[in-house]
Amino acid sequence: MKEYKTLHLDRPVIVEGRYDKEKLLSFVSGTVITTGGFAIFNSRETLALIRRLAAPSGILLLTDSDGAGTVIRGYITSALPKDAVTQLYIPKIKGKEKRKKAPSRAGTLGVEGIDVDTLYKILLPFSVEGGKDTVRGEPIKKRDLYLDGLSGSDGAGARRDALAERLGLPPGMTPNAFLSALNVLLTLEEYRKIISEMEN
Repeated sequence: MKEYKTLHLDRPVIVEGRYDKEKLLSFVSGTVITTGGFAIFNSRETLALIRRLAAPSGILLLTDSDGAGTVIRGYITSALPKDAVTQLYIPKIKGKEKRKKAPSRAGTLGVEGIDVDTLYKILLPFSVEGGKDTVRGEPIKKRDLYLDGLSGSDGAGARRDALAERLGLPPGMTPNAFLSALNVLLTLEEYRKIISEMEN
């Protein structure tokens, strides 16, 4: 099997599903967010996270080259500033993913089914030599949220909402969704600094 040098991407990549994400993370070091397919239409948390991630330097949008992928692409693109989205496209290739019993409705391969060599070439122009912001250290954990009064206590929801507002995230996020967002946006050190500032 051909070995690929890890690509350190200079901005987050948005894909449809977890198998797409797993495929990219086999050769990519960086943030990869999934829409959960059409689930993004009912998830203000996911859309808010994508908006927040796009704010500094934009996102890379890589959906399947079928009707569903086009609809998802259009939805995300319309929700963000025009210059915040870099559109990436996979070739339209007839076929079926190995894990599936039948081809998709369109009969074409999605991101997970495209060969790594092709995906590598698509993403290579956005790689940062040496890896920018790739060493994040220890992640923020559920225990941190509990100890800081952000989960499992009276007023935890209000404290999460206060921190969410500061970070440009929507109010009302569940502890699990909030934790995922924090680990994308902040290092543990940055998180602790903000918590300390909020307490003073």
